Amino acid sequence: MTDDPKTRPNRRDLGRVFNEVPEIYDRVRPGYPDELFADLATITGIDDGSSVLEVGCGTGQATHSLAALGWSVTAIEPGDEMAALARRRIATFGNVGVETSMFEEWDDRGRRFDVLVAASSWHWVDPSIGWQRAHDVLRPAGWMALLGNVVVRRAWEPEVYAETADLHERFCPGNPDWGHPPLEDDVPTTAEGWGLVDDPGGLFGPTIVRWYPTVQWFDGDGFADHLRSLSSYRSLDRDVREPLLDAIAERIRTRMGDRASRRYLSVLRVGQRAG
Repeated sequence: MTDDPKTRPNRRDLGRVFNEVPEIYDRVRPGYPDELFADLATITGIDDGSSVLEVGCGTGQATHSLAALGWSVTAIEPGDEMAALARRRIATFGNVGVETSMFEEWDDRGRRFDVLVAASSWHWVDPSIGWQRAHDVLRPAGWMALLGNVVVRRAWEPEVYAETADLHERFCPGNPDWGHPPLEDDVPTTAEGWGLVDDPGGLFGPTIVRWYPTVQWFDGDGFADHLRSLSSYRSLDRDVREPLLDAIAERIRTRMGDRASRRYLSVLRVGQRAG
């Protein structure tokens, strides 16, 4: 299950949705492989003197990787608590700063950047404003880069949603977010371009797409904490969410040997600024 633009909370609620659980979010959400950032550097040609704008940095998982490569990073995050945790994460770097704002309302103060990076966050930005703003804050020949993690499954491997479908229906019947992730081998052939977000039209050139398989392993309680960090579960009433997650944790313990995988295809989507 992924954050779907059709079912997400109002964008202005983003800080509240994730700001409630920044430590859990930071502990259980997947990062991105080093190979992805190496490919980002190769494709865009950015080097130690390049400037990066990161939109929706969360707790700074991708921010840390960007800063570690020596790039000058300005990161934007609308949630106060998330931004505070990101500042702690990158405190040892002198080449990065975190500003608390929504991208649509952010004061760029005339600054222009070589690359704009959004890691699992661009679907929260208003597309009627975001794409044009991205184009405007990039230097000529600058690059737009969307990073993401697509949840996938393997046909021969026990999978949490298959094992807990009855629990989901019992506690929250008919929720459109419930369902099996796609098969790992099917995703790269059906999710090219900019993915699920709105298309930028002619503002950016053809999209380069790269995929990277990754996996997390959890016990029952850890998987329940992971679900607590997802918008589809955070939007449930607490009286529904917590009994559901307790039941899922117990099912993982009793039916899956207290070990469950969360498989992803990490994805890098890069396009150059047009005009």
